[in-house]
Amino acid sequence: MERVDALERPETPGAFRDPRCVLEREADRRDKRLAVAGIEVGEAGQANGPRVSTLLVRDATLLATFDDAEREIEAGGLFARDGVIEMVGPSAALPERADEIVDARGMVVLPGLVCTHHHFYQTLTRNLPAGQNVGLFPWLAAHYPIWARLTPGGIGSSTAVALAELLLSGCTTAADHGYIWPNGARVDDQIAVAQEMGVRFHASRGSMSAGRSRGGLPPDDVVEDEADILRDCERVIAEYHDPARYAMTRIVLAPCSPFSVSPELMRASAELARRHGCCLHTHLCETSDEEAYCFDHFGKGPVEFAESLGWSGPDVWYAHAIHIAPEEIERLGAARTGVAHCPTSNMRLGSGIAPLLDQVRAGLRVGLGVDGSASNDGSHMLDETRHAMLLQRVVHGADAFSARDALRLATRGGAGVLGRDDIGQLAPGMAADLIGVRIDGLPSAGGAVHDALASLVFCRIGNVDLNVIAGRARVRNGELVGVDLPELLSRHNRFARELVV
Repeated sequence: MERVDALERPETPGAFRDPRCVLEREADRRDKRLAVAGIEVGEAGQANGPRVSTLLVRDATLLATFDDAEREIEAGGLFARDGVIEMVGPSAALPERADEIVDARGMVVLPGLVCTHHHFYQTLTRNLPAGQNVGLFPWLAAHYPIWARLTPGGIGSSTAVALAELLLSGCTTAADHGYIWPNGARVDDQIAVAQEMGVRFHASRGSMSAGRSRGGLPPDDVVEDEADILRDCERVIAEYHDPARYAMTRIVLAPCSPFSVSPELMRASAELARRHGCCLHTHLCETSDEEAYCFDHFGKGPVEFAESLGWSGPDVWYAHAIHIAPEEIERLGAARTGVAHCPTSNMRLGSGIAPLLDQVRAGLRVGLGVDGSASNDGSHMLDETRHAMLLQRVVHGADAFSARDALRLATRGGAGVLGRDDIGQLAPGMAADLIGVRIDGLPSAGGAVHDALASLVFCRIGNVDLNVIAGRARVRNGELVGVDLPELLSRHNRFARELVV
């Protein structure tokens, strides 16, 4: 049994209220509940009412800590105060009382999963016929004109839908890469929703600045002026970035890709981020088309191009990193650069299979991401974990990558990619971010009895039964807390239909 005094307690973040009206219809303007309908607001603007001070989770069939000792505790539990874990161990050794007590019998309890790459707004353009059977560049060309019609309301709705799906699939911390901001949309629209839904959020102020007239891939009408981008990055950092331990909101600077921004913006973004202690994120080495583009336009491959602009190191992570040479892997590993591995999207677009095991062995910080919902068509972190395990076995054999290896990437690995040492494991002093997955139902029947933890990856699990972030339940009994899901989906589908008309 371990115990620690809970110091540096995270404060409950106040609900952000965007002064602009973010829903376009007159009926929406009269909706005083939220920028996105379907979320019930409690005390201090937080979904599901006031924070409980103490939380006791007890009698889990198995509690997998993913701590340094890799402890797996039968009949395990934990005790947390003010959103921070104080005790982890056998349930019999834990306090008997708490403000909220969770009976976790029939569940595996583990750290919340960490999503290191997503594009929330793409939940509005899933399964678009023009993008179903093409690779990345034509897929983007089909979507850019539609995304140009995004609105603040659509951004808010898509954020809520993406976060709902992530919560139900076990995610407690999410990094989103928003890089297109038309028609008055801002990253603020996402942050407002994430705060209301209580998700730990790394919000990217992403960007595109090099349109077709400057040799880039996107149309000119979806890119921004670089001076405007940098000014807004400064604003967003000043308003929202929280470097403190247990922070609920952090800002990431994220120029989109080598084929949509200029080298000057990449360099300036890196300088700005480092001046303020923010992390950097971009797409890199996703396809062979990108590699050819970099050689044609910059005279060097994507990795060398990124390195020449200061885009490597412990404050940088790339999405994908598929087409990457062994010597580049070694250099990036030595620099402790990070990678968001997105196997489902990579398969869906036919982009390739990332050299994941080589990256881990070389010392890169590697986590999992679901990528955009228009190139994955889902936001299910447990599915992503399963696909990561299976795809590496296609290349390296059945003994190459275990279920526990995959879950470690989804927890500890993701925390490391985002530069966090306060999430990703269940241990004293860590944030009380945890999930509970039922193993007494049909999906794991005949499987969990042999290896309860591995059954979460080998068996086709649906949604989690419990999701707790900062000590507060966001999913309880398999249902989202404080979210009117039918209303949210109705509004979201309206936005999606209008976007493609």
